Amino acid sequence: MTDDRAPILGLVLAGGLARRMSGADKALVKVGGRTMLDRVVARLAPQCDGLILSANGDPARFATFGLPVVADSVEGFAGPLAGVLAALDWAAANRPGVAWVASAAGDSPFAPRDLVARLRAAAMAENAELAVAASGGRAHPTSGLWPVALRDELRRALVVENCRKVDRWTARYRLATVAWPTAPFDPFFNVNTPEDLAEAERLAALAGD
Repeated sequence: MTDDRAPILGLVLAGGLARRMSGADKALVKVGGRTMLDRVVARLAPQCDGLILSANGDPARFATFGLPVVADSVEGFAGPLAGVLAALDWAAANRPGVAWVASAAGDSPFAPRDLVARLRAAAMAENAELAVAASGGRAHPTSGLWPVALRDELRRALVVENCRKVDRWTARYRLATVAWPTAPFDPFFNVNTPEDLAEAERLAALAGD
């Protein structure tokens, strides 16, 4: 269980393969004149005690953000859990005072500005080991709160058990799920296709930023 004073490290998961976007770095695609990554960073950074990016490949493409870029330690593009593990390992090595990492998806440009506060509060209230976001009746486990203390268990799940599905792993623990409203727009709307990108342009006007 977390508390309301412990520092939390922020993590933007920007390491997807973007198969439906012609292999483009989705996080660097622009919505309303700004990259999605810029939007997520602007929303998540004020909520956390530091921020890192999870991404594979050449980290230089993110140099303008001035943030640590952490690559997966698990081979084979093992999905968002590998990014979470890399962040937990980075926190243990570089920020020993941090017990929790809060993640947001790099292709969800309208992440809520109260994401970390609400996840932390739910984890405290429910004595939960993990917390994830939800909206519209669907969980969004790439937006979650992850304890550094579980990094070895996560590593075993990924490397030994070949566990790739986030909800399969989180189901092993006491999990708090926090729901956000979907009006006037779903804050966890994510961009996977060119059609989604067109919708994101429309939503950017509603978001007001």
